[in-house]
Amino acid sequence: MEYRYGRWHGGPDPLAEPADVAATIDELGDAVLSGDGPAEALRALLRRGTQGMRGLDELRREVRNRLRSTRRRGRMDGTLEQVRELLDRALVAERRALFPDPDDSARLAEAQLDSLPEDTAGAVRGLTDYQFRSPEAQAAYDEIRDLLRREVLDSSFKDMKQALGNVTPEDVAAMREMVSDLGDLIDAHNRGEDTEQLLAEFLDKHGQFFPDRPSTVEELVDSLARRAAAQQRLMNSLTGEQRQELAGLMSGALDDMGLAAEMSRLQQLLQQARPDLPWDARGGTDGRQPLGLADATTALEELAGLESLANQLDQNYPGASLDDIDQDLLAEALGRQAAEGVEALRRLERELERQGWLNRERGTLELTPKAVRRLGATALRRVFAQLQSTGRGGHDVRDAGAAGELTGATREWRYGDEQPLDVVGTVRNAVLRGGGGHPGRTATGRSPRVQLHVDDFSVVETERRTSAAVALLVDLSYSMALRGTWGAAKSTAMALHSLVTTRYPQDAIEIIGFSSSARVLSPGELAELSWDTLQGTNLQHGLMLARRHLARHPDAEPVVLVVTDGEPTAHLGPGGRPEFCWPPLPETIARTLAEVDRCTRSGATINVFLLDEEPALVQFVAEVARRNGGRVLTPRADRLGEYVVSDYLRARRGRRARSA
Repeated sequence: MEYRYGRWHGGPDPLAEPADVAATIDELGDAVLSGDGPAEALRALLRRGTQGMRGLDELRREVRNRLRSTRRRGRMDGTLEQVRELLDRALVAERRALFPDPDDSARLAEAQLDSLPEDTAGAVRGLTDYQFRSPEAQAAYDEIRDLLRREVLDSSFKDMKQALGNVTPEDVAAMREMVSDLGDLIDAHNRGEDTEQLLAEFLDKHGQFFPDRPSTVEELVDSLARRAAAQQRLMNSLTGEQRQELAGLMSGALDDMGLAAEMSRLQQLLQQARPDLPWDARGGTDGRQPLGLADATTALEELAGLESLANQLDQNYPGASLDDIDQDLLAEALGRQAAEGVEALRRLERELERQGWLNRERGTLELTPKAVRRLGATALRRVFAQLQSTGRGGHDVRDAGAAGELTGATREWRYGDEQPLDVVGTVRNAVLRGGGGHPGRTATGRSPRVQLHVDDFSVVETERRTSAAVALLVDLSYSMALRGTWGAAKSTAMALHSLVTTRYPQDAIEIIGFSSSARVLSPGELAELSWDTLQGTNLQHGLMLARRHLARHPDAEPVVLVVTDGEPTAHLGPGGRPEFCWPPLPETIARTLAEVDRCTRSGATINVFLLDEEPALVQFVAEVARRNGGRVLTPRADRLGEYVVSDYLRARRGRRARSA
């Protein structure tokens, strides 16, 4: 047997490397740490694409290019123009045949032609029973009738024009029976009946009209309804005069075939089955080439599909999901490769959820605790990298343990001890317990094994480490987003939370966000948080929540860190409702400073990190520092994390370290 190898054309490459989910979550993490929420970050990633996958924005641009070319395909009044030309040809030929005839019947025929309605549809109907004397005129009129029959049928049933050719009486009779049976089938479908057997019987009887043989009634209805909606859009987009003339021509053709009532019923049933289609839409093609009724309907059907596809790819509507994108429609518009690209993005999104990075709750995308921990660790690594590069004395200790400074003394291990083991002392205890003081050698010349017992373990004593109660207050006001500092503040908060919970578990940390009012933020809420559109910088409320947190840990070293870019502009009024005013009210400043004084009396030092140097803000924080004794730092936004983490490490060592 011989084998030949070539490019794979059967869909996605089965040997391709799977998407790197870890790399994707890190890419999402970069956006979240820059200030985005998880849903916003995922939406941005899907728009731009990742790991060689085409993004939705690129696909949408290609769809819009197709839309522009489709709109330039031609004019929609081509059938009217063609009928008018054939009608003029018939009338000219008939008058030429009547003119030399001296008989009164010829004059009567001329009078009948002169009295025809001015509109094209009326003139065509007026000639229904007219006896042409000119063979050329008769042929032109017959061509009008045949043209209208084929165009009307093809505008409702795609490719019917090519299937029928010249419409014979037998074709018309078969069409009448098919449309009647089709209406019955769709009516049963709309009533919710099981139509699988009915569809099989329908296709066995009328399969010549449906060469693609739809596999379900839903597929059949969808195809017919989209075309019917496109036909209605064509009518809606014509001028009033054009619409009236074309409607008259179509009505006359359907009456001529005895299909008017059945086609009207079919249109109503299709609208019932697919009310979501744009039946009232307007707007069509605007090219120079005139299009016939069927071709214009096809163009508008394609136009509607492309518009729907562009909207699906835009994903800019409530509850948007990649599952909304019509794969078949996309493949038809841009090719199978584009549909496979969207499917790859969909698999990546599902894999993020399956592996426990993302979770959907009531249609809202959330980061799982696993993802929040990874983001916190990432933020912390970046901070330590900055500390190393700037030589500020911080370093990333991967396993700091839970003990403080070594004292040099050892003692036996007790259940619950977290101090480091005295390895040498532990082994020595095991050897002594075995007797002899020296292991010596066995008869075979090998050293005997030392077996450790629980009583052999000893630990190195350490100084008692100071625990800290940390309150980090982060400004969520709109100005943080305007100045581009929100992402740095969010990343800093996540880094500090990760540092405290993983390296200093004996410390208690609380992240407090404040804008018009303040609230405590969990790690998950912090990751999903974006800046607040509400006006106000209510530092007073934030300090109140910080004091409550510190009061719950009276034996811990109190650490209060404030990140802000604006002076207080809001405070809690009567009934606990926030009151906002710009410029700040004297009452707002007074109430905030009173809260500063309460923190000072409780022993907490407040260090403020300024992200703006507006004079009024500088003056306010200078007063805070004077009253409290804390420090004021003005880091660049990109170094905020470095400053906050260093200050926390410095502050948690106690008052003597802070005063050094």
